[in-house]
Amino acid sequence: MGALTHIAYLTGEYPRATDTFIQREVAALRDLGHDVSTCSIRETGAEHLVGEEQRAEAARTFHVLKAAKSPLHLLKCHWRFLRENPRRYGKALRLALQTNPGGVKSTLYQLFYFLEAAVLGDHLRSQNVTHLHNHIAKSSCTVAMLTSEMTGIPFSFTLHGPDIFFAPDHWRLDKKIEKARFVACISHFCRSQAMSFSAPDHWSKLHIVHCGVQPDRYASACTQNSKAQLLFVGRLAAVKGLPVLLNALADQPEVSLTVVGDGPDRAALENQAKDLGLTDRVDFVGYKSQSDVADLLTQHDIFILPSFAEGVPVVLMEAMAAARPVITTRIAGVPELVEDGVSGSLVPPSDQIALGEAIENLNTNKALQAEMGQAGRAKVQAEFNIAHEAEWLSNLFEGYTQDTPPNTLRPKGPTP
Repeated sequence: MGALTHIAYLTGEYPRATDTFIQREVAALRDLGHDVSTCSIRETGAEHLVGEEQRAEAARTFHVLKAAKSPLHLLKCHWRFLRENPRRYGKALRLALQTNPGGVKSTLYQLFYFLEAAVLGDHLRSQNVTHLHNHIAKSSCTVAMLTSEMTGIPFSFTLHGPDIFFAPDHWRLDKKIEKARFVACISHFCRSQAMSFSAPDHWSKLHIVHCGVQPDRYASACTQNSKAQLLFVGRLAAVKGLPVLLNALADQPEVSLTVVGDGPDRAALENQAKDLGLTDRVDFVGYKSQSDVADLLTQHDIFILPSFAEGVPVVLMEAMAAARPVITTRIAGVPELVEDGVSGSLVPPSDQIALGEAIENLNTNKALQAEMGQAGRAKVQAEFNIAHEAEWLSNLFEGYTQDTPPNTLRPKGPTP
C-alpha cells in the first residue's frame, strides 16, 4: 500500500445488522491491502449478530467503554498522554469544553468523551494506527476528534444524515469538519448540508463517497408472484413510515408484505396490522442476515421504503442490485439513487394516497417491474459498487496522508 499503513474504523456500535454497509466497506478496504482495525464505543447487542460475518467482526473489535470500565486502565491511559505531551492533552481537554453545547448533562457527556478518547488513543498507539476514520458524526465522532487532538493521529469521518442535520450545533458539526483531515459525504445532498454548517475554507475537503453494495451478491433473476409480494427491510421506528404503508395496504387485498427488522415500534405496528385486518398479509420476521435478505429479495416482487427521513438507504441499493423495482419517498439524497419512473417510484413522504397508487401501478404491470429492476441494477453497478467506492476512499486516505489530496468530488474519468 502507499504511505498509509494502518487505519482504525470507529463507530458507536459495530457491527450492527442495520449498518452492514460499514462492514462491507471495511472488508473492501482490506481486500485492497489496507490493515483495518475496528473499534466500537459500545458492545453490540446479540440481536445484531445475525450471521457468522457479524460474529467474527464483533470478536475482533475493540470496545472502548468495556476497556474504560477498569479505573486503573483509565488512569494509566490519561497519565500516559499527560506525561508524554501535556500541551496536546490540555488542547484536547479544552476542545472538549469548547464544543460543549451547554447544560450540566452535556458537560458531563463531553467529559465522558474526553475520558474515552484517552482509552481509544492508547489502543490506537498500541496497534500503530496511523489514521482514524469514523462513521456517523455524532458522539463517536466527538470521541474521534478528541482522540486525534490528544494523540496527533489524524482523523476523517463519513457524514450520513439525516439526524445529524437536525442538531448540527449540538454536535458541533462545524468544528468536526474543521478538525478532520477530510470528510466523506454520502451524497451531493449530504455535502450541501455540510457546506451549510461549515466555513467555505473547508469545503474543498468535502468529498462524495457513496455507500455501496456487492452487486454480484444479489441474483438478478427473481421470481414474479401472481399476487404482489412487497418487502420492507429496516428499523421499526416512526421515521421509517410503516404506519402509512400499513394503512395503504388496507385498501389493496391482493398485496402482501414481509417486514424485516426490529425496533421500538414493533409491538405498535403489529397491533396496527391486526386492527386493520392485515394479520394474514403482513409478516413480521425480525432481523435477518445479509444472506437471508439477499434470498428474500429474490422471493419478493417489489421493495418498499416509505421513510420520512433518510440519507441514501443502502437497503435500496441492495434491492436495486437484485433487480427489484423500488417504491420509496422523494427525500434527501434518495433521488440521486432512484430515478422516478425509471428504476422505481418516488412519492411524497407521508402521502398515503400516492403510496397506494404507486403500489397499485407496479402491482398491475409486471413488464414495468422487470424494466425498473434492470435499470436499478445497472445504476448500482455503475455508481454504488462497494469495490469502486472503497478504491476511491482508499485514494482519499492515501492522498491526504501524502499531502496530495484529490481535488475532485468524485473519481475522475468515466464511472466504472
